[in-house]
Amino acid sequence: MKLDILAIGVHPDDVELSCSGTIINEIKGGKKVGIIDLTQGELGTRGTIETRYHEAANAAMIMGVHVRENLKMRDGFFATDEEHKLKLIQAIRKYQPEIILANALHDRHPDHGRAGNMIAECCFLSGLAKIETKDEAGKPQARWRPSNVLHYIQDWYHEPDLLVDITDSFEQRMKAIEAYTTQFHTGEKSSEGTQTYISTPDFLDSIIARARMLGKRIGVKYAEGFISEKSIGIRSLDALISKET
Repeated sequence: MKLDILAIGVHPDDVELSCSGTIINEIKGGKKVGIIDLTQGELGTRGTIETRYHEAANAAMIMGVHVRENLKMRDGFFATDEEHKLKLIQAIRKYQPEIILANALHDRHPDHGRAGNMIAECCFLSGLAKIETKDEAGKPQARWRPSNVLHYIQDWYHEPDLLVDITDSFEQRMKAIEAYTTQFHTGEKSSEGTQTYISTPDFLDSIIARARMLGKRIGVKYAEGFISEKSIGIRSLDALISKET
């Protein structure tokens, strides 16, 4: 299946927390969107591999994505070596996306930055004909290089190059995030068991606050931010959002 957009996250829930509003926008606009999780999130303090798969599937259904798969790299210990890069290149060539949404290049969680840089590198390498990969049936894959790689923001200290209005998709976005019931504070039972940085009510409040803060910068209620290593172009000034005075 050829996709218009492929969102890649090193952990299940990275995509939901950072760019699910944009994904929902694009699906509503008729685009085909898929998600690849690099790891199973097995090092997460709360929940299990099985619950993460269940939560990821529920979130995918809420967003309406066309496909979601997990490459089963080791959470916390995956290497940016030839084996892992070829596995990711194979996935990029499988779906042939025009745009890839990827982890941040730098972040407090070391997996995020390591994955973000590996994704960017693999997007380039995937376009080299002399790197040979095969599909599930053993047939050679054609080279493919996405037109754009956008790194979503995963913390407060990044300055975005692009802001996307997600106001109309915000409620659906929050439902997708809240599908991760073992990870985030989604009800009274969330207070049971070991508590982590992301399981408190304050964490989800900060996710909402970030969307509000980014939205304010472009004159809308909610927005998501992205960083691009190359300049971003538009075909028409109609793409610009006019701020209200």
